[in-house]
Amino acid sequence: MDIKAPDLGVDSAEVSEIMVEIGDVIAKDDNIVLLESDKASVEVPSSAAGKVTKINIAIGDQVSEGMVLIELESAEDGAESDDSAADDNQEASDTEEAAAAKPEAKAEPTETESKSSESSAKPAANASKSTTHALPDLGVDEAQVSEIMVSVGDTVTADQSILLIESDKASVEVPAPEAGKIEKILVQTGDMVANGQDFIVIMSSGTDAADESESASDSSESKESAPAKSEEKAAAKTTGEPKQAEKSTTSNVAASKKADKLTETQVNEKLVDVYAGPAVRKLARQLGVDITKVSGSALNDRILKEDLFAHVKESLTTQKAAPASSGVASSGLPSLPDMSNTEIWGETSTLDLSRLQKVSIPQLNYNTLLPQVTQFDLSDITETEKLRGELKGGMKVEGIGFTILAFVVKATAYALTQHPRFNSHLSDDNTQVILRKSVNMGIAVATDDGLIVPVIKNVQDKGLKQIAIEIGELAVKARDKKLSTKDLQGASFTISSQGNLGGTAFTPLVNWPQVGILGVSEASMQPRWDAKKQSFEPRLMLPLSLSYDHRVINGADAAVFTRYIATLLADPRRILL
Repeated sequence: MDIKAPDLGVDSAEVSEIMVEIGDVIAKDDNIVLLESDKASVEVPSSAAGKVTKINIAIGDQVSEGMVLIELESAEDGAESDDSAADDNQEASDTEEAAAAKPEAKAEPTETESKSSESSAKPAANASKSTTHALPDLGVDEAQVSEIMVSVGDTVTADQSILLIESDKASVEVPAPEAGKIEKILVQTGDMVANGQDFIVIMSSGTDAADESESASDSSESKESAPAKSEEKAAAKTTGEPKQAEKSTTSNVAASKKADKLTETQVNEKLVDVYAGPAVRKLARQLGVDITKVSGSALNDRILKEDLFAHVKESLTTQKAAPASSGVASSGLPSLPDMSNTEIWGETSTLDLSRLQKVSIPQLNYNTLLPQVTQFDLSDITETEKLRGELKGGMKVEGIGFTILAFVVKATAYALTQHPRFNSHLSDDNTQVILRKSVNMGIAVATDDGLIVPVIKNVQDKGLKQIAIEIGELAVKARDKKLSTKDLQGASFTISSQGNLGGTAFTPLVNWPQVGILGVSEASMQPRWDAKKQSFEPRLMLPLSLSYDHRVINGADAAVFTRYIATLLADPRRILL
């Protein structure tokens, strides 16, 4: 009696464990094999009761629907063999009848029938295909799922926004990797996710499914055509060792070596006495988890994906608890004093930080490690403001907001090309300065949730009009939480403008690994002495505040650089030279 693989829900799956041995007597619905795919672990039950006479698979094999897993001798057949000789004739007769019927039942399909079967299977394969998709590069180690924009059963188009995640400095929408129907959502609101983590299953249409179905069929035929090899693998299980020995180091090494498709990394993983399927091992690699330190919760201590997530959660909890228990916060500051005594501290209340503020704290803590200095200067932008006034009318007709910030960005970008040390990063070993050949300008934008810094790429090649357009576009996307990961990466220098918020100057914080940031405060009319006229004149003065990493920039260079920007802003024609 043949026990075949049922519908697995996937084209093929890998044999992770064989739960029976030749000679075992099993009942109907007893589990006989554990199959693992990238999507699930499935224990396959026996469809009948009897004695195991043959095992046609081995650990590491790929099996598909309809493939014969084991062969049984039914309980009735065993009882007949113990009957008296008077019943032997009847048994022989029954055997002859069974033999007469068996060739018909097990006859190999003809080539025409096989092709017909393949042909009829292709339309079904073409109809749909389920694909599990992983998150793209988020630009950070981890981010939190803020909103799920689709539901199971929804039909989406390629690049349609389906997930909103909040990472360091921004909220980023993740687009659908392909068009199709949402079959399963693998994350929940509030989850912390990482690059490469599976997050959604989409059912799409395509001809690739037919090719995969044919490949799985060919693989199945190849394995069925080599019964001697399967018998050899199965014979290794009849040595009388306990079933647990199948998971031993020797058994795993042998199975891995026979599975030619396994990579060297997978073979090395199987050398460790860990009971986990390929999908779980893959997830462990993606999460950076040492799987040997994870405790399994399934039968025989088998490790499930849930066990990995629980292990990661426990590790993070432990890491967060450690600083608190030692009385030192992650910034290096001591813990707050006990403020429960209202006679000393008075009444208190708490206010939660926004999620953006929370994820910004680690980046801001880097500033405690930077020897930062700030250089102040003033730029006379009287003539530049007149030029802006002449041009802004035409820009407004085109829907372009033309502010003084466009001039500041253009002048600073030009200054960086002339003073490339400010457009650089210090190497990790503190022995080299890494100079950037293009100017990617970060522009700090204030939102209701906090400050974020989108980036304008290759500013050195763009004119004032294009810069003004991109400033406006990024500001809108930032406030509407529509910035992509690429919009926030790659800055080589940053400008933080307080516009007309007030103030005469401030100390902006260097955004590591950059080495400089330019702060711009509100311009004001101030009396300036005109030596030729021997009198004071009202001039529009713009305060500039340059903060810099003193490990890379010295004070004299900072003063020269700030004065150079002030000179360019006073007369924009210099930029054209």
